[in-house]
Amino acid sequence: MTVDASWIKDIPVAHRGYHDLNQKVWENTLSAFSRAVEAGFAIECDLQLSSDSVPMVFHDDTLDRLCNIPGNVRERTAGELGLLTIGGTADRIPRFKQLLDLVKGKVPLVIELKGQSAEEDDGFAETVLEILEGYTGKVALMSFDHHLLKDLKRAGSPYPVGLTAMGDTPEEFFKHDEAMQLGLNFISYHWAHLPNSFIEAQKSRGIPVITWTVRDEKARAHTYTHADQMTFEGFDPRESAA
Repeated sequence: MTVDASWIKDIPVAHRGYHDLNQKVWENTLSAFSRAVEAGFAIECDLQLSSDSVPMVFHDDTLDRLCNIPGNVRERTAGELGLLTIGGTADRIPRFKQLLDLVKGKVPLVIELKGQSAEEDDGFAETVLEILEGYTGKVALMSFDHHLLKDLKRAGSPYPVGLTAMGDTPEEFFKHDEAMQLGLNFISYHWAHLPNSFIEAQKSRGIPVITWTVRDEKARAHTYTHADQMTFEGFDPRESAA
């Protein structure tokens, strides 16, 4: 099965939605995703599993930074997590399905699965793919966790699957190369670790490369010199374009 990931180059990707650095519009909220849709940016977001195995849109393993309460995300049910407000705003932790219902294919989605261990993440990849069934829109799935990438590929993901990564040492490149042997379709790499031999080799194979996380003009210029597209936050790429 040939999976096209070339579209990931086309539009700047709003990191955790188009938020305002958690001033009024917080990361990974329906408000941030609505802003991204309105602006026409692709959306990057994170998925964590609830204790009852429901994918929730949330970055951290713990609740303290975003919800100002102690505890681990995976120790609460989807129902419990859905009642928690983010940053004292009216936004609550959304389910993955709520994100899909909001976006409805209007902009591309670049979705990162946040893993724990192969045992704890059993069924995570398959559940995400099941929820995506019937969704009409551009979707890409990625992770730092090689076991989740393996699960996505094994489950026959019809969407591009990518490696989220960083590093600038041969030891790290070796691990990244191992992941690429799974037949991955794109890479999301830390912009400050470019250029490097690993990424150059993947680019020569035609693998699309996006960067994370671009927050200023220096990082943006660096991205477009050494990669195809950026994941950004904290500014409007339309206003500060040269």
